[in-house]
Amino acid sequence: MDTIYANDQKNVALFFPSPIRQGITGASHFVFTYNREKEQYFGLLQAKPGLESNLFAVTSDGSVYSYILKYSEKLSKLNYFVAANESIGNEAPLDKPVQQAKTNIVTDENRIPYFQRACDYLLKSKSQAIATKRKQGIKLELEQMVYDGSEVYLVIEVKNTSGINFEIDYLNVYRTNGNTKRKSSFQRLPQEGLSHKVCK
Repeated sequence: MDTIYANDQKNVALFFPSPIRQGITGASHFVFTYNREKEQYFGLLQAKPGLESNLFAVTSDGSVYSYILKYSEKLSKLNYFVAANESIGNEAPLDKPVQQAKTNIVTDENRIPYFQRACDYLLKSKSQAIATKRKQGIKLELEQMVYDGSEVYLVIEVKNTSGINFEIDYLNVYRTNGNTKRKSSFQRLPQEGLSHKVCK
C-alpha cells in the first residue's frame, strides 16, 4: 500500500482517473476535501502532526483506493496522479435505482463523524480574522470560512468583555442574496447547521 505525505502548510493534490464519490480519512488530524456537489477528479489533503492513518476513496465508477497517510514537515511531492490499476477492488453496484435514492436520504447522518473530524481540525488550525462585530462588550469574530464541496465550515469566536456572564443559547447564520440598496432583490435566507463543535 503506497504512502502519501502531507502537512498543514501546503495542499497535497490527488488526481484520480474517475471523479471522486467518497473519501474518508481514519484520523481527525488528516483532512481530505473534495467537491461533493459536482464530482471532480481531484481532492486536497492536509495534515497536522500525529500518528499515521489511512485514506479510503471510492470513485464514480465504483473503483476503491486505499493509501497510508503520514505527516511530514518537508514534502518532496505535492501532486499524486492515481492510476486505474492502483485500485484495490471495485464496489458492488446497486441493483435498483430506488436503493440508491434511499441511501442518499441518510447521507448527512452517516457523515456526522466526518463533520466532527473536520471541525476538530479547523478548531486546532491557525486562523486569521475575516470579519469582526462588537456591541456592548460582546465581540463576534469570523476566523475561518472553508468550502468543502456543498458544505461550508465556519470558525467563529465569541468573546465577552462586558463583565456580565452569558451562556450562548443559539447562533443564527444567514446567507444574503442581492443588493441591500435594492430591497426588492435582497434576500436573507437562514441556514441550517448540519453539525457543530465548541472549542473548550
